[in-house]
Amino acid sequence: MIAAPIIVAYFAAWSIYARSYFVADIPGDKITHINYAFANIGSDGRLALGDAWADVEKAYAGDTWDQPLRGNFNQLLKLKQRYPHLQTLISVGGWTWSGKFSDVALTTASRSKFAQSCVEFAQKYSFDGIDLDWEYPVSGGLSGNIVRPEDKQNYVLLLKEIREQLDTAGNVDGKRYLLTVATGAGTERIGDMDLAGMSTYLDWINVMTYDFHGGWDTKTGHNAPMYKNDAETATDISPSFIKSRYNCHAAIQAYIAADVPRSKLIMGLGLYGRGWQGVTSTAQNGFSQPASSQLPMGTWENGIFDYDHLKKSFLPTYTRYWDDASKVPFLFNPSTSIWISYDDLESISLKNNYIKQEQLGGAMFWELSGDRSAELVGATFLALTNGQTPPPGTNPPTGPTPSTTRTSTPSSTVSLSTTPAIGGNDLPWQPHTAYKIGDRVQYVGNTYRCIQTHTSLPDWTPVNVPALWQRI
Repeated sequence: MIAAPIIVAYFAAWSIYARSYFVADIPGDKITHINYAFANIGSDGRLALGDAWADVEKAYAGDTWDQPLRGNFNQLLKLKQRYPHLQTLISVGGWTWSGKFSDVALTTASRSKFAQSCVEFAQKYSFDGIDLDWEYPVSGGLSGNIVRPEDKQNYVLLLKEIREQLDTAGNVDGKRYLLTVATGAGTERIGDMDLAGMSTYLDWINVMTYDFHGGWDTKTGHNAPMYKNDAETATDISPSFIKSRYNCHAAIQAYIAADVPRSKLIMGLGLYGRGWQGVTSTAQNGFSQPASSQLPMGTWENGIFDYDHLKKSFLPTYTRYWDDASKVPFLFNPSTSIWISYDDLESISLKNNYIKQEQLGGAMFWELSGDRSAELVGATFLALTNGQTPPPGTNPPTGPTPSTTRTSTPSSTVSLSTTPAIGGNDLPWQPHTAYKIGDRVQYVGNTYRCIQTHTSLPDWTPVNVPALWQRI
């Protein structure tokens, strides 16, 4: 694991409606980053509000009619005041709003315009970064989405442009803006991306290691199996290799094989289950058996069940089974013919152990309203951080490779040495230098002592990141 594990959680704008889950309900002490879902892409190719009333207009207690910002965005600012370590990113696109990504990534001009709008959006609404959820480049996604073969290369160019414009703005604003993406875990989706090229410009990648099976399948299957199950009756042919590669382990290993640094891989965890009805076969307790194309009524939409809903309404009356090959639970009731795949404390614990063993960057949750008591989120927090809430300013990004980062240092030939500073010698602070607890540096005429082991990046000055340095 990296020194400060990342725990990302998505907050969906629509949570404030029927779900009655609000920004104030977010367990800010148990996560490090909030991805706000979603912003849209306007007809002009610029970043746009997804739901203006929810995002910036809805009045909450304490709001006044004439304040410049209300809505969820203002509530996020209040949450960050309560939990100073928290950082927020605006997530763009998602399943519904990814149709214009191919166009904005197509040309130098379109990429520049979109990147500029990302910077302006982050500055205007005080977000700490941009998270692109392009579902999906080249192929997949909604049938009406625009896709092109050159999306694979253009995605890298788009990220490069956004990264450079964010860095330029960050130098002026005195901060470093984050740039992340959410990406698919299926074999075809992985093959449609230049992951090594993308990771150069990204702080991390949120791998959506869930939705491996769902209502689009004619047979039951696990939403997020940790490993393959040889007893699954799915096919295992090119290009999908569903039986052997539609699982968390295979997906993560494919990203690693594509030269994505482990520290930039964030493994997705679902706070929901997927179910089928019309499962009449009791073979394998309903696993990998034929099901009706008509999905059962879920929590908010057919076939999808919040973790909280499963605990309250299904676990008491359904039999819980454990797939020891895939390391996930499932529920089955032959009398109702309903079969549900989900994650619980046991499977989440195993996935957290995997994150640590594989030295990944952390975990990501979709989405917060499914786990209102933060049972699964809290278990992950305890497992990855040993229960220690990060102090203000921690969880600085791993950052892109130094050669791609625009910095405000006077010289373009900054030192890339990782030789530890010699404690007690009060050497000048330098970027790209490994510091350990107790090391002392000089910066802008003052002396600082390192209070957390780290390797510095250009924006992690003793003044900018007080969680790493103590003035003495």
